[in-house]
Amino acid sequence: MESCFHCGEDCQEELINFDEKSFCCSGCKTVYEILNSNDLSYYYDLQSSPGTSPKLSEGKFSYLDNSEIAEKLLEFDHEGTQIASFTIPSIHCSSCIWILENLGRLHKGVKSSQVDFPRKKIRISFSSEELSLKELVVMLARIGYEPNISLENYEEKETSVDRSLIYKLGVAGFAFGNIMFLSFPEYFEMNEFWLEKFKHLFRWLMFAFSLPVVFYSGKDYFISAFKGLRSGLLNIDVPIALGITVLFLRSTAEIVLDLGTGFFDSLSGLVFFLLLGKFFQQKTYSFLSFERDYKSYFPIAVTRISMENGQTKEEQVQVFNIKKGDHIIIRNEELIPMDAILIKGDASIDYSFVTGEAQPVSKKMGDKVFAGGRQQGGIIELEALRSVQQSYLTELWSDEVFSKDKNSQFHNLTNQISRRFTYAVLGIAILAAIFWMFYDSSKAWNVFTAVLIIACPCAIALAAPFTLGNMLRIFGRNHLYLKDANIIEKMAQVDTVVFDKTGTITANDNGSIEYEGLELTEDEKQLLGGSLRASNHPLSRSLYKILDRNNISTPESFKEHTGKGLETSYKELNLKIGSHAFVANSQNTNTEARAQVNPQKTSVFISCNDQYKGCFSFHNSYREGLSDLLNELSENKQLIILSGDNDGEKDRLKKILPKDTKMYFDQKPGNKLQFIKDLQEKNRKVMMVGDGLNDAGALAQSDVGIVISEDINVFSPACDGILDARRFSELGKFFRLSEKSISIIRISFLLSLCYNVVGLGFAVSGNLMPVVAAILMPLSSISIVAFTTLATQFVSKKSSKNEIRS
Repeated sequence: MESCFHCGEDCQEELINFDEKSFCCSGCKTVYEILNSNDLSYYYDLQSSPGTSPKLSEGKFSYLDNSEIAEKLLEFDHEGTQIASFTIPSIHCSSCIWILENLGRLHKGVKSSQVDFPRKKIRISFSSEELSLKELVVMLARIGYEPNISLENYEEKETSVDRSLIYKLGVAGFAFGNIMFLSFPEYFEMNEFWLEKFKHLFRWLMFAFSLPVVFYSGKDYFISAFKGLRSGLLNIDVPIALGITVLFLRSTAEIVLDLGTGFFDSLSGLVFFLLLGKFFQQKTYSFLSFERDYKSYFPIAVTRISMENGQTKEEQVQVFNIKKGDHIIIRNEELIPMDAILIKGDASIDYSFVTGEAQPVSKKMGDKVFAGGRQQGGIIELEALRSVQQSYLTELWSDEVFSKDKNSQFHNLTNQISRRFTYAVLGIAILAAIFWMFYDSSKAWNVFTAVLIIACPCAIALAAPFTLGNMLRIFGRNHLYLKDANIIEKMAQVDTVVFDKTGTITANDNGSIEYEGLELTEDEKQLLGGSLRASNHPLSRSLYKILDRNNISTPESFKEHTGKGLETSYKELNLKIGSHAFVANSQNTNTEARAQVNPQKTSVFISCNDQYKGCFSFHNSYREGLSDLLNELSENKQLIILSGDNDGEKDRLKKILPKDTKMYFDQKPGNKLQFIKDLQEKNRKVMMVGDGLNDAGALAQSDVGIVISEDINVFSPACDGILDARRFSELGKFFRLSEKSISIIRISFLLSLCYNVVGLGFAVSGNLMPVVAAILMPLSSISIVAFTTLATQFVSKKSSKNEIRS
């Protein structure tokens, strides 16, 4: 057994030899010839098996001949130079980067090409006089790097990167350093001549440095506090804004009245550390998309047919230009972009993309087909029932759940304590001021402001961002990529976990197949292998993989009935392979074997010489560690299976799932969304775990939506997090880490409280000096950051030294 020189696949049949090398298919051989003839064979020295076999159907990119569509995909078009960017999911190694950045050696029309590896994107500059956009895309597809061009590309807007937080952090850091430098001599009350002579200048310089800190770097805290108060909510930004205000006003007053140096160092340090925490928390995975909808999946154009002067005319048009009544053509493996009626051809529609149901559905003329189905077989002609925006699938995105902000409805732990904290601080400040009004009225104002200054919750505000931000990084290293750090806090509150079935708890590539029926003879097995080898149907390919491929008979005649099955012959044998309805038409069907048919199973049926033989039944293969994971989660969470599949594997699932797990089948996308809503109305905190576009509504509605992905860079529906399928069994560990993160935050709050108690001792006694504030406020911030960093490292290592990497 040899491996393909280009893609590394095992070559067990149909060996193609060229240049003393073996290739598994003509596509791989063609790519090798292209690279070799253009002196690009170094491609194979970078990494073995770097490429993929190209599968390019005729007319696949014909829509790029439409200038209106092509114009939308171009970033630049002037004086013969055009620039376009594409997403190429198959980019995965150094050899991919090398070949894609040397496209100019494949075609002189390519001027330059640059790969963005983390985002799987390439930006190409080319001459429109020597190379059209369509020719460029076809060239990429021919060498195994087919771009993904979808409706999302057509509507893609220029996205601006918000760097305001970086600018604010830079301003605060610059001011903090300079103010500390200018105020340092006054900490020790040095009576040096020149310092004493210029101290007023230094104080006004500190005032000048503090202005951009308060009115630029810190303005978001004032805005947030104002919005919170207007909504009747005392969030953590209220006491922070109050502390910044009092620090600035009292420090300014001390300088104006020549009473001292003020607290500008503490003010700038406070804002700097707060912004540093916010920056750390917002740092996330820009190369992953958490907001994909149907536009990420749907084609950018379709073939519309019409009659013109008695002649049939075919044209490539944008999908948004298709109206009710238009006739369109859908080819093999193409996605149906709108609800329609089948008017010509045999359709075998794979709806797994929408419902999760793996078995293709046969349709006949006059049947209705829904958007999101993928045609398996020959060309079909459809009549559109409605536009793309009004289809069954896209109407799901009109639900309010896709426009609401889940974070706005979530009150995190920090904001939950801010109300009590604010009331406590104001109460202490007022009581202390009243006491000093009677005991020594000259100190009352100083004590009141001192309490507000020293009790400013800088350390409290930093505890959550640094704990969750660090845990976000640890989760990412272990292949759970979360949209933002708040998701970790939400995970700790989850009490109900809802799983989709197909593609989520089942593995996509490890299904088991068993034969039920009469034993096949050796000749029948050989013909079966040869027949399946000639078919490109997914079930045929899956079944072919398990057969003995060394002893096969090539059919003398081969006929594929689209949506039904295969009919082949060799010598005396006539074999039928396909659906139950197709094979059961055999005249001498054996009733005993036929009685074994289970319509709920995905099966391939076989008859030989009109004698029914039996069927190969396909069983889902469940992910490794599933049973252990579910048993672990069931200890403190309610588990639910919510599937678009039929209940054919219900009995098998019962043996795997914990006793109290509830199962619901035949659930449409809208049903799933409503199911999650119903759980939330019962005050359940719900995590939805899914994998497909059919789960998008439920993922968006849930408190936490996690997508299981075989490839994190390939399409996934809108979600809060993406979990690499290889780490599925570790979901319970991520739950435990999220709960421990909340414990770390609470301990940090207690440490912060200790600092506040010490500081308040100085403040209420009227002894708060600038040097005390300058020491306590930064010290509390730095110690909280150090504690949260070390604590998260410790709990992640303790959780699992072998599986969770910190």
